[in-house]
Amino acid sequence: MLWGFWYPALRSEQVRRHKLVRAMLLDVPLVLGRDAAGKPFALRDVCPHRAFPLSFGQFDGKTVECAYHGWQFDAHTGQCRTIPSLTEDSKLKCERIYAGSFPCEERDGYVWAFMTNPEGRAVTGQPPAPPELPVFSASYKIAHLYADLPCGVDQAIIGLMDPAHGPFVHQAWWWRTRRSIRNKEKTFEPIPNGFRMSPHAPSANSAPYKILKLLTGEPATTMIDFVLPNQRFEQIRAGRYWLSSRTTVTPIRHDFCRLDFCAAWNILPWIPVVSFIINVFGPRFIRQDTEVIKKQAIGLQYEDRMMLIDDADRQARWYFELKAAYQEAQRTGAPLRHPMNGPVTLRWRS
Repeated sequence: MLWGFWYPALRSEQVRRHKLVRAMLLDVPLVLGRDAAGKPFALRDVCPHRAFPLSFGQFDGKTVECAYHGWQFDAHTGQCRTIPSLTEDSKLKCERIYAGSFPCEERDGYVWAFMTNPEGRAVTGQPPAPPELPVFSASYKIAHLYADLPCGVDQAIIGLMDPAHGPFVHQAWWWRTRRSIRNKEKTFEPIPNGFRMSPHAPSANSAPYKILKLLTGEPATTMIDFVLPNQRFEQIRAGRYWLSSRTTVTPIRHDFCRLDFCAAWNILPWIPVVSFIINVFGPRFIRQDTEVIKKQAIGLQYEDRMMLIDDADRQARWYFELKAAYQEAQRTGAPLRHPMNGPVTLRWRS
């Protein structure tokens, strides 16, 4: 688990005013809600008194009340406000008691939690801004997809960035086939906390890109970023048209993840072609990856080591090296030592 990052806890529509809802991130139980002004909050779903889940309690728009003994906690800070059992002469200072809390923000249709540490202890300073999907015009369409992945976060992330499985996993009339396999050559460069597949012409054997070129009449370019802890951004540009997407793989437990896909575009918004591709073909595409992950989990029960080869698996190696470098930087306080020294060209067949 990587701490000190924003993770999407729930979709915005799942978090309503004056209602408490449970979630799990990084093996940490959370209770989320919205205050009287609609601002979301996230507390650790454990009362510090008797470890009773706060999500079973009441919320009045300001404080969360534990259903076991009525202790009340500020929704945003977790500071204890009231302990009903205290007498007037009690020396216990309830304001010194805190339930774990996590900074919480809303972006792109998700409620994000900044996972500081497993206990939800306060940290000094303000967290960085939460992730935001890049958009390139004032008017655009947006769509969301999700899937549950019964695996650990590392397995899911290196599957997300794997460039060679398409012709074997995603075979369909609208996608690639084994007969379409050809040589690929892409340039990668380091970026803060991640790496980038530099802007390039999209694959000629990919049906969605063919459709995009047909619709726009413009040459298309695509750029793909991976950024710790779990985000893959892709931007497709064709003249004044664009499509921007972000895929996150969020660890819910050590053996269970959730994939969230968010896409925005301004490509012919009056014709629902892109929406159709995303909402009809997208779930099928994700199901194919999910089935592979389920089957791979069977083998990983007996062999947890994987043979990562160059160049097709180099991105997976960079991910593990970046993760180790981040954890070392957190331990020592030194700057992150990026595993890439500069641009690298990789070659593979897919």
